[in-house]
This record gives sequence, structure tokens and C-alpha cells, in this order.
Amino acid sequence: MNLNSAKTVGTSLITGFAIVLTSCGGGQQQQMQMSAPQIATMTVEYGNSELESAYPVTIKGRTDIDIRPQVTGFITKVHVDEGQQVQKGQVLFTIDQVQFEAAVDAAQAAVRVAESAVNTAQLTADNKRHLFDKNIISEYEWQMADNQLKQAKAQLASAKAQLVSAQKNLAYTVVTSPSTGVIGSIPNREGSLASPSSVQPLTTVSDNSEVYAYFSLNEKDILGMTDNGSRNLNEAVNSMPLVSLRLANGEVYSEKGKVATVSGVIDNTTGAATVRALFNNPSGMLRSGSTGSVLIPNSFEKVILIPQSATSEIQNVRFAYVVNDSNKVVATPIQVSPISDGKNFVVVSGLEPGQRIAVEGVGTSVRDGITIQPVDAAAQTAQTETVNE
Repeated sequence: MNLNSAKTVGTSLITGFAIVLTSCGGGQQQQMQMSAPQIATMTVEYGNSELESAYPVTIKGRTDIDIRPQVTGFITKVHVDEGQQVQKGQVLFTIDQVQFEAAVDAAQAAVRVAESAVNTAQLTADNKRHLFDKNIISEYEWQMADNQLKQAKAQLASAKAQLVSAQKNLAYTVVTSPSTGVIGSIPNREGSLASPSSVQPLTTVSDNSEVYAYFSLNEKDILGMTDNGSRNLNEAVNSMPLVSLRLANGEVYSEKGKVATVSGVIDNTTGAATVRALFNNPSGMLRSGSTGSVLIPNSFEKVILIPQSATSEIQNVRFAYVVNDSNKVVATPIQVSPISDGKNFVVVSGLEPGQRIAVEGVGTSVRDGITIQPVDAAAQTAQTETVNE
């Protein structure tokens, strides 16, 4: 009787101890789950994507012509203003003409003197020739007269050439626009000395009816364009899609552009080649010297696309953080396409459709081996938008 009672008491104690252990273990597990951070995740799937690669550009007019004087003199009149639209042949500047007009007058007088000398020498030569034909004078005398005529004609030709030069110099005092375009800055005004040797031009005329957007592609980009050299670069350029232009204020320019040329030389210092895209500019809004970014579209079919912020790079190896069925984070090496839009990566290998990855906290709260409380990123975003509304 006492033995049975002892057994009963012992069994009760064991059972109670087991219940206490179970309760403590469950509490610890629940506490661990509650202490795990909530991290937004996404399930990766195959899909199609349009990524735009952005490259910084410098914009130049189709022609940017520096206007320089052909003669030295003081500017007496500036006929245009900065930013003004001008036509080909329109007068831009007038340089002091007094000395050049005087030079023309002097050259014209020299021509008249030379013409008189030729007429006199011609009469003398004709007379000597007549006398020589009658054997009145020697051949030597006639030859001397003929030589003087030739010398007078040469002096006349020289005087006429000097007249042409003086007239050209006078014409150069009126500086006209060589093309239709827009006037740039005008550093020198009336009274300033203009000279062909001046470092600064009088102004610049930019033809902005079309503009060139210059940007650079590195060697890897060019190899990608040509499929690692399997096709001609010109063919690759011609087959490129139309490109867009993002302006300095973040807006996208309304006109599409076309990549026109790729330089045949890769700069040794930068490792890049210069590329030129052409954009129409009917409104004249784009100006030489403006900056922006050219956007080149890239189409991908049946690919996995993930945010760049969901990855990290360690010793040239990029990782995504896969969340397994136990909500444990596993750092997984992946390979991505070199083409990106600065926000997303196209995953080439390392991830499979249906896997979950962490999309926030990477590099801070998310690390390999930790346990998290997954929160669907899409649902979280939708909830946030609903609250904001």
C-alpha cells in the first residue's frame, strides 16, 4: 500500500516536471520567434523586363563655330546679343574700318600709277619696235624697252593683288555668321581690341537644330554590343534601339534619339570609347554645354529581376539572401547581368523561381544564418499605400 502510494507520487512528480520543461521550452521558442526581426521578402519568379542603362552625356550643337576676327582692330559695333537666333550671313560685329579704308584707297592709287606706267612703257616699246623693224635702232634698245614694259605690267599685277588684299581686310571688318544658329557668350564689347591671335573668340555660333549627345562606353559594353566580336561594330550601332535623353532636372526629353557613331579608338586613360547620339531639337530647348543622361533600353525575356538593394558584394562575389522554409537566411552567391538600370539586377544564375529573398536590411540587420519573421514586401507596400490614402 505504501509502495503504490510512493509510485503514484513519483509518477506525478515526473509528469509535472515534464510539463514544466515543455512549458519552458515552448516559451523560449516563442520568445525567440518574437525576438526575430520582421524583414520584407519577395518571391522571385521569371518574367520579362525592360531596363534602361543610363550614361552621363554632354550635349553639343551640330556645329559649334568659334567666331574669330581675321584682322586686328577695335570693335565699334556689336550687332547681336547672347542667346539670339541668327541666320547665315547676318552681321555680328563691326571692327574699326578707318585704317582699312585708307589702305584700300592707297592700293587703288597704286594701281592707277602702275596702269599709267604700263601705258607709258607700252608706247615706248611699240615705238622701239617700229624703229627696230626699220633698222634705225639696235635690237638691244628694243629689248630694253620690251623688258621695261614687262616690269611695268608685273608692278601693275602686284598693285592689283595688294588692292584685293586691302579690300578683303576691309571686308573682314564686318564679321558675319558662317551658319544659322544661336549666339553664345560675348566676352568683348564695343571698344575692346579684337585680334586673330586672341585666345578667346568673339563668340560662338551653335547650330542647335540637331544636337549631339556624347557619352562613353567601356570595353565590356562594346564587346557586349558586338556579341564578343561576332558581328561588325557598325552593324551593332545600326541595330541599336532608339534612345531617350534624361535632362538635368530629371525630366525625359520628348524627342527620341539615335546612336550614330562609336569612335574606333578606346582611350587608354579611361578605358572607354566615345559614343555620339543624335537628337532633333526643333524647339531649340537643348543648348551646347548642357548635361544629362542618355537612356538605352534593354529587353530581357524570362529572367529573374531583383532589387539591387537586396544584394551585397563581398570580394567581387555578389550575394542574395534566400529565406528557407525555417525562415533562416542563407547567403547565396549569384551572378548578374552587367546591364542594369541602377535599381535592379537581372539574375543570370544562383536563384530559382519560387525562392524567397530578403529585400530590406541587407548588410545591416540581415546576415547569413539569422532567423527572421518574413513579411511579404508587396503586401506591405500595398498596406502602406492604403494607410497613406
